[in-house]
Amino acid sequence: MKGKRLFALIVAILVLAGTGYGFWRWGNGPKESPYVTMPVQRGNITQVVSSTGTLQAVITVLVGSQVSGTIDQLFADFNTKVKAGQVVAQLNQDKFKAAVDQARANLLAAESNLAKAKVTVVDAQRTLERNRELRKRDLMPQSDLDAAQTAYDAALAQLEVNKAQSAQAQAALSQATVDLNNTVIRSPVDGIVISRNVDVGQTVAASLQAPTLFTIANDLSKMEVHTNVDEADVGNVTEGQEVSFTVDAFPARRFRGRVHQVRNAPIVVQNVVTYDAVVRIDNKDLLLKPGMTANVQFLVSRKENVLMIPNMAMRFKPPDQKDEAQELLRREQTRAAPTLGAKRTSRSPGSGAGGGGRGGRRVTLYLLSAGKAEPVEVQLGITDGSKTEVRDGELKENDPVIIGLTSAGAQTQSGVVNPFQPSQPRGFGFR
Repeated sequence: MKGKRLFALIVAILVLAGTGYGFWRWGNGPKESPYVTMPVQRGNITQVVSSTGTLQAVITVLVGSQVSGTIDQLFADFNTKVKAGQVVAQLNQDKFKAAVDQARANLLAAESNLAKAKVTVVDAQRTLERNRELRKRDLMPQSDLDAAQTAYDAALAQLEVNKAQSAQAQAALSQATVDLNNTVIRSPVDGIVISRNVDVGQTVAASLQAPTLFTIANDLSKMEVHTNVDEADVGNVTEGQEVSFTVDAFPARRFRGRVHQVRNAPIVVQNVVTYDAVVRIDNKDLLLKPGMTANVQFLVSRKENVLMIPNMAMRFKPPDQKDEAQELLRREQTRAAPTLGAKRTSRSPGSGAGGGGRGGRRVTLYLLSAGKAEPVEVQLGITDGSKTEVRDGELKENDPVIIGLTSAGAQTQSGVVNPFQPSQPRGFGFR
C-alpha cells in the first residue's frame, strides 16, 4: 500500500510539473506573426505579350480548274512533292477534243469562203476594167458600167466579211484548244500537296468560280504564324521583335521566330479589336505543320539581376488603411457617377500600349519590421505577371515584404478569436 501511494504521489508531481512548464511556455513562447511575407529576390525578369495564332505556309496556292468536267486521272495525292508545271490531274477530254475538231472544220470552211471571195473580187475587177474600155468607145451604155462598178464594190465588201469570218473561226479554234489544254491541271509552284479535294470520277463545275482541287504549300521549311494581338498590347509589338512560342504537339519545346509584319487592318469580333501580327519562323526540321495552334509570346523587355517583388505585395493593404481606401473610392465613385447612357473609356492602372504593365508607377509596399507593417514607397519597372521589377526605393534583397494576413491574423483584425485555433502555439510540455 505504501508503494502504491508513493507511485501515485510521484505521478501527480510529474503531472503538475508538466502543466506548469506548459503554462510557462504559453506565456513566454514567441508570438506568431499575423502577416504572411515573402523575401525580396534578385534575378532576371522578362516582360512578354501573349497571344495565340495559327501556323501556315508563307505561300499557299489553291489549284483549281478553269473548265468543267469529270476527273479522269489524278497524279498527286496528300504529301506529294511537286514541281512547277508538273501534271497533278486531268479531266475527261472527249468533249473538248470534239470541240477542237469542230472549230478546226469551221476554220477550214471560213478559209474556203475567203478564197472564193478573192476569186470573185478578181473577176469583178476584170469585168469593170473591160466595161470602162467599152464605155470610152461608146460601145455600151453607162448603166452597164455602173452595174459592173457595183458588183466590184460588193465583191470587195464580201471579201472583208470572209476575212472576219476566217479570223473568228481561228479565234474559236484557239479557245477550244485552250479549253482542251486546261483539262490538264498543272502545279503552278514547287511545293508539297497538303490537301486534295477531289477523286477520280468526280465532276467539277467551273461556271461561277474555279473549284479548288488541290492546296499546295510552296515551302514548309519557312512558315509563319498569324496572331491576333489585342489593341491594348499592339503598341508593344514591332517588326523584327523576338518571339517564342509553343505548340500542343511539342509542349516541352520552345520555338523561336521574329515579327515580320504588324498589319494595320483591324479585326473586330464582338466589339473586341485585334490586329494581325505575322511571325516568320524557320521550320527546317519540318516539325511544325500547317493549321497548328501556337501559343505566342512577344518579348517586350528583359532585365537581368534586378530586385523583384511578388505582385501580391502590391495588392496588400493593412485592414485599417484598406477600409479607409475603400470608403474614399466609394465616395469618389458616388461623386463621379456617369450619367445614363455615358460611355466609359477608362482603363485600369498599368494598362495601355507602351507602358509595359506597371512600369514607372510608384506604389507603397509594407515590410515586416519588429512584428509591425512598415510602409515603404518604391518605383516599379517591368512585370512578367507574377513578379515586378523594383527600379527605386528603400528595399534590399531578402527584405520580408508582406503579401497578406495569416488566418489567425485575419481573425484578430476582425475582432473574432477562435478558441480552437489560437494565434499562439499551444505548449504543455507534450510534443
